[in-house]
Amino acid sequence: MIDVRRGLAACVLALVVLLGALRPGPEGWVAGLGCALVLAVAAGRRAGADGVDRLGPADLVTLARATLACAVAALVAGSFTGDDEVATLVALAAVALALDFVDGRVARRTGTASSFGGRIDGEADAFLILVLSVHVARTEGAWVLALGLVRYVYAVASWVVPWMQRRLPPRYWRKVVAAYVGVALVVAASGVLPAAASYVVLGVALVLLAESFGWDVVWLWRRRGVNRADAGDVRKGKSLQQNR
Repeated sequence: MIDVRRGLAACVLALVVLLGALRPGPEGWVAGLGCALVLAVAAGRRAGADGVDRLGPADLVTLARATLACAVAALVAGSFTGDDEVATLVALAAVALALDFVDGRVARRTGTASSFGGRIDGEADAFLILVLSVHVARTEGAWVLALGLVRYVYAVASWVVPWMQRRLPPRYWRKVVAAYVGVALVVAASGVLPAAASYVVLGVALVLLAESFGWDVVWLWRRRGVNRADAGDVRKGKSLQQNR
């Protein structure tokens, strides 16, 4: 177990070292460190709200994924100025996706699963998908951005629509969909598939996301008139990907 502030500071420092090895341009440094600082502040505030002062082993794995996602963001930013390191970007994203299968198992085996861990796990998923969608949209079309933006559109809607603030029931399918979308984006970014096949893979990802979020919205709509004793979780930053 490690203190939250020290753990988050260590992640930012690790990103600095990683960026030093990757050597992105100035825009990459700004994007990577900017994302890391925002995520660190958000995670710190979430930990404070949840009364968490120590990070468990699974939390550290999740934060390592978030650190890799920030490095991917740096490479994506660099690609807009001609410094397109596709192989490195795909490798980092693939490692981050692989770690997504690790943190949940670590949490269960060490008995350290928590709502805080579930939240930062979901946010790490969402952020990596957003960054990858920005990169892939350059070659596959602006419609791919929907894969990365839908989570944040839902979050904004949940802030302004009262009946969307109810706690959603656990659903492992959300995690499966997030994993597929991440893999689909990495495959598309790698360029290993023909253009038509890549479109199909990404199209399936969009359909799955629409089903997953649509199911949640319909579930919430049907219960909009019921007493919301558990409402407010979304206001506090609750992620849809709540279960590791």
